[in-house]
Amino acid sequence: MTANVSDAGPDAFPDSAPDTRTDALDRSRTVAVVGTGTMGQGIAQVALVAGHPVRLYDSAPGRAEAAVTALAARLDRLVEKGRLDPAERDGAIARLHAAADLAELADAALVVEAIVEELAVKQGLFTELEKIVGDDALLATNTSSLSVTAIAGVLRLPGRFVGLHFFNPAPLLPLVEVVSGFATDPAAATRAYATAKSWGKTPVRCADTPGFIVNRIARPFYAEAFAVQEDRGADPATIDAVLRESGGFRMGAFELTDLIGHDVNEAVTHSVWEAFFRDPKFRPSLAQRRLVESGMLGRKTGRGWYTYEEGAHRPEPHTAGPAEPPAYVIAEGDLGPVGAQLLGMIREAGITVREEDEDKGTRLVLPSGGQVVPADGQTSVEFRDVVYFDLALDYREATRIALSAGPDTLPETLVQATGLFQALGKKVSVIGDVPGMIVARTVARLIDLAHDAVAKGVATEEDIDTAMRLGVNYPVGPLEWSRRLGKNWAFSLLEELHRRDPSGRYAPSLALFRHSYADGESEGGR
Repeated sequence: MTANVSDAGPDAFPDSAPDTRTDALDRSRTVAVVGTGTMGQGIAQVALVAGHPVRLYDSAPGRAEAAVTALAARLDRLVEKGRLDPAERDGAIARLHAAADLAELADAALVVEAIVEELAVKQGLFTELEKIVGDDALLATNTSSLSVTAIAGVLRLPGRFVGLHFFNPAPLLPLVEVVSGFATDPAAATRAYATAKSWGKTPVRCADTPGFIVNRIARPFYAEAFAVQEDRGADPATIDAVLRESGGFRMGAFELTDLIGHDVNEAVTHSVWEAFFRDPKFRPSLAQRRLVESGMLGRKTGRGWYTYEEGAHRPEPHTAGPAEPPAYVIAEGDLGPVGAQLLGMIREAGITVREEDEDKGTRLVLPSGGQVVPADGQTSVEFRDVVYFDLALDYREATRIALSAGPDTLPETLVQATGLFQALGKKVSVIGDVPGMIVARTVARLIDLAHDAVAKGVATEEDIDTAMRLGVNYPVGPLEWSRRLGKNWAFSLLEELHRRDPSGRYAPSLALFRHSYADGESEGGR
C-alpha cells in the first residue's frame, strides 16, 4: 500500500459549508458506476433513486446486464414494501442502462469506481476514463483501504479526483466519507459532498489518510477486546456482553467481526498498520490471524469466535451469583466524572454513603476494608485488597458492570463489591486482573486516536463523531465521550497502561497531551 505524503492536502476543508442547491450535480446529469458487485450495485441504486440517469459498466462480460436486472428486482421489492412509488420505479428503470464499453460513459458527470482493491488496476481504469469523459467530470473511488492520492497520482487532472467511500449496504447506511487527496481541488470535494448530501446521505469531509475516519479510529474497538481475550482476562462472550451492556455499543467486538468476516476485518487492520509504518497503536491480533489461517471466518463459514452451525449453543457471559450488598460504603477522594451519578444510585439503593474529604485517592471503601476503584489503567495485583470497576456509558442505564480483582483481594471484598453493584440492578461479570479493564481501555484509545486525527487535519471534531456514530453505530462519538469524561481522563488512563506496556501501543498522542493540559493544568483525576 502507498502511504500518503501528508494526512491533509492543502485546503482539505474549505472555510464555508457547501451549498447543496448550487454545488450538487443536476439530476439530469449521468452518473456512471464501474464495478457491479454489492457496493457498485448499491451506489448505483442510490444515484438512480435520487433521479439521475445511471450507466453500469463491468469488465466481465454479462455482469453489467445482470446487475441491471438485479437492480430492477430491488426496486420492485421497494415498491412491494411501500417505500417506492410504482411510477418512480418505472422512471428509475427507464434511466438505468448497462454499458458494454467504457466509451459509453463519455457523457457521465460523475464516475464512481467500485472494483478490486488493487492500486495498479484502479490507476489503469482511471487513466482510461480520463481519455473518455469530459474534463469537467468528477472521478471518484469507493476504496476503503487504498490511498486516494496514490490512485490520482497517475492522472492528467488529479484535482477532479475524490474518494466517495460508501458503507455497505449503500442504500441503507447514511454515511459517506468524502476524501480529499493531496491534489484534490476543494471545488471538486465540495461538489462531491453536495451531491452525496442531495442523495439523502450524511457526508463527512476527510483528508486522505490510512483508513480515512472510520477504519482509522475504529481499530482499538477490535484490538482491545482481542488483547483482553489473548491475555486470558475474559472470554469472548463476556467481553461482548460488557461492551454492549456497559459500554452501550450495539455489538461486541467478537460478534461484530464474526459478522464482518475475519478475512475482511483482519485485512483492513493489517493494511492500516502497514500504512502507518507498523505503528504499534494499530498492531493486528495474532489470535485473529489464526482464525483467518484456519478458515474460520465467522458467520459465512459457520465458525469464527463463535459457532453458527445448526444446533450450536451460544456461550453465555460470565455472570456472578447473588451476593449480599454492604451496609455502607465510604467515599474517599474524587470519583471523577462518574462519582456523583454512582453515589446517588448507591444512596437510592438504601446503602449508606459516608463521604470523607481526605485526599486518599479515588475510591469507595467497603466494610471489609477493601477498596472499590474506577478503572484507571492500574492492576489489582499492585494493591492489596482492591476491586476495579469498568467504565459505563451511563451507569443508570447500564445493565452489566465488569469487576476486576487480583490475587490479594480478600474474598469478602469481592463479594461486597459484587453485592454493591447487584444492589444497583446490575449483572456483574468478574474478569481477570486486566489493567484498564474492557470498556475503559477501549474508549480511552478511541478518544486518543480521535484527538490525534483532529490535530493532524484528518477531519473536524463534528465529522469524526458523526462518522463513528453512523459508520459503526457507536453510542456517542469519541470526542463527545471525551467531553463527558473530562479532559484528563483518557490521558491519565493511557499513561498508566503505557507504564505497564511500554511498547508504544498505549502511549498517549501529543494531541491528547495538549488537550489534557490546554489550560495549563489537567482536569479529572484518579
